[in-house]
Amino acid sequence: MAMLVGIDEAGYGPLLGPLVVSAAAFDMPEKLLRSDHWDVLAKAVSTQKKGLSGRLLITDSKKTYSRKSGIDHLRRTVLSSLHAWKNGSAQTDTIQDVLSLICPGTLESIESYPWYKELNTHTLGHNPSDIAIAAGVLQKTMSEHNIQISGIQSRCLDVELYNTRVRKVKNKSRVLFTELCALILEAFNRNAAGTEPMQVIVDRQGGRINYQQELLRMFPGFSLSVVRQKTNMSSYELNRNGQMMRIHFCAKADTEYLVVGLASMVSKYLREVMMHSLNHYFCRLCPDLCPTAGYWQDGQRFIKDLETHLPSHLNNKEKLVRLL
Repeated sequence: MAMLVGIDEAGYGPLLGPLVVSAAAFDMPEKLLRSDHWDVLAKAVSTQKKGLSGRLLITDSKKTYSRKSGIDHLRRTVLSSLHAWKNGSAQTDTIQDVLSLICPGTLESIESYPWYKELNTHTLGHNPSDIAIAAGVLQKTMSEHNIQISGIQSRCLDVELYNTRVRKVKNKSRVLFTELCALILEAFNRNAAGTEPMQVIVDRQGGRINYQQELLRMFPGFSLSVVRQKTNMSSYELNRNGQMMRIHFCAKADTEYLVVGLASMVSKYLREVMMHSLNHYFCRLCPDLCPTAGYWQDGQRFIKDLETHLPSHLNNKEKLVRLL
């Protein structure tokens, strides 16, 4: 069996709210590594909203979510995947439940945030029966091909933690790279007994092609060889004590690889439920406030509205506004 890991982020550019990086890992026969996994799992998943017929929508999160269309597809896919991973035993009633499952360290980090105090009471608004059915179909379809979800993990950097990291390294792209490498190392260590090389696909940000020096910095004790460094993909093989993995930085990976599409949706879902909690807190204090998605222009508007309606809450600016 081989392990295939997909990694993607949500919230790299916004002014408000967390940066979330997620990894989805599948165990599968080596012969299926290069397969079209949407085709292999066609009974349970699709890339298109039209004609889903109960299947899960898995693709780039930007195609599955908008403020106008809502969060239904994101929520359904993420929660069903969590239940398939945990054989139906996952507890996913509240935001806190989901964080406890895939990024428990975040709960300690955000204890002092007033807008995250009630995460254990914010229900997710899903249909548990529908989630159970979709998870069962996904699990059954995967098992027919000897595939299983072996892990879904996230790194959710709240604003204060994000700002601390950016000040330390003076570069937000390095903060993101550090988090995705931490997820890769976690998966590598979980796969320590694996006899097959692990394959990791990362959705590439920007036009960067050469990652060699950054990988050497982030994976001390590993030997590294360059497989390719081209416009559409950069690939590297890393080896430690005879255990190998290949890491591929691929343009538009979230629409090319199902595992990356799932990671994209997990990251986006976590960010959206955290933003929902923030908006719920402030709009409850002042109904005249308009909710924000946290992106640059609208984030600035939201801060100006707070200055007008709730100026005392800007004392928490280090927890609210990100360094760019």
